[in-house]
Amino acid sequence: MTKTSNQMWGGRFASGPDAIMEAINASIGFDKRLAAQDIAGSRAHAAMLAAQGIVTDKDAEAIREGLLTILSEIEGGKFEFSTALEDIHMNVEARLRDLIGAPAGRLHTARSRNDQVAVDFRLWVRDQCDAADQALVALMQALLGQAEAGADWVMPGFTHLQTAQPVTWGHHMLAYVEMFARDRSRFADARRRMNESPLGAAALAGTSFPIDRHATAKVLGFDRPTANSLDSVSDRDFALEFLAASSICAMHLSRFAEELVIWSSAQFRFVAMSDRWSTGSSIMPQKRNPDAAELIRAKIGRIFGANVALMTVMKGLPLTYSKDMQEDKEQVFDAADSLMLALAAMTGMVGDMTANRPNLKAAASSGFSTATDLADWLVRELNLPFRDAHHVTGSLVAVAEGKGCDLPDLTLEDMQAVHAGIRADVFDVLGVENSVASRMSYGGTAPVRVREQIARWKEALK
Repeated sequence: MTKTSNQMWGGRFASGPDAIMEAINASIGFDKRLAAQDIAGSRAHAAMLAAQGIVTDKDAEAIREGLLTILSEIEGGKFEFSTALEDIHMNVEARLRDLIGAPAGRLHTARSRNDQVAVDFRLWVRDQCDAADQALVALMQALLGQAEAGADWVMPGFTHLQTAQPVTWGHHMLAYVEMFARDRSRFADARRRMNESPLGAAALAGTSFPIDRHATAKVLGFDRPTANSLDSVSDRDFALEFLAASSICAMHLSRFAEELVIWSSAQFRFVAMSDRWSTGSSIMPQKRNPDAAELIRAKIGRIFGANVALMTVMKGLPLTYSKDMQEDKEQVFDAADSLMLALAAMTGMVGDMTANRPNLKAAASSGFSTATDLADWLVRELNLPFRDAHHVTGSLVAVAEGKGCDLPDLTLEDMQAVHAGIRADVFDVLGVENSVASRMSYGGTAPVRVREQIARWKEALK
């Protein structure tokens, strides 16, 4: 059974699509999220048409008022979206015709749905870059709060998830501040590149009407209009860059989530997660599960998938627009939703979590974490080549392992049995606090350096 023809297609088609064609062709189920951007683009276009004398001021004013009414209806939940009208553009235009009559038909002068959707989507993605930036700032500030509270709290630093050297809690928190700062820069870079307006490229070749693309670009907050009409309607690099930046950011979130899952376990007990971000077990009453962290860790799959999906959609498309590109939005919408939710949840967890300072210190003091400090002492004080110092230290680790103790628990006699030149002041470098305090190089874990970085970041994020 066929449905009534879509009048927006004009006289070319005698009858409308059947239910299956309508279902595969329609995008209103998801692209209605572009309503505010679509109306903003249409308002800018109508104003430009009037300024250029292409439509009358009277018609432009009627269009403007009608579009504002539609926006109010959509925001108020009173707008009835129609699948038969395919997409947000036609839904808005049909409602505009209901409201103002014939002048509505003049709105589409000198533009196409191709440049219309390109500008709508670009505006939406640009907004998401701004939202991601704000969310990242909030997360970085929460991390700085943790770093400031524990700037001199000693904890183990890991390589291969094995105890390596002592570091400070503040230094570890700042590592993620650096990661998320790079994410901010990636979103900012992507935003700068996407900030060109495709509106006015029309279907693919531009238009013969005397439009002013610079005017519409300026009204919509773009730096300039795009320079090639073919590229304008077929480009989705801006969405791909957003997904790429989102994927790297989600990877960083996932890494931190993994640490929180490990740290909150009974085997580590480095942190306690608040009840707000944990769940219990249906059968084991003692459990406090870090479900929020685990779900953040899983969100990366959706975001990675969106990136791959859109790359796959775009990889084989000849210039210019193809209907394949209708499949660009759902992945981006889902990835943006997933990223924003993960950022908000991580910010909440970081703000609420409590570090277990005694457990952190106890873990830092085990696993021969000051072995490198011992080797460095042998180089500085006894003038051993580092490779020889490395060998002596390895031998002392073996002795400590045989005794079931850590390096600071060895006696001076134990040490001198391995190398006669070792003196009693070696024990000054074997304490974990002394170890972290000695790491004074720029970017190092010494508390004084950590506090300098905290101050720098607090100023930068003002």
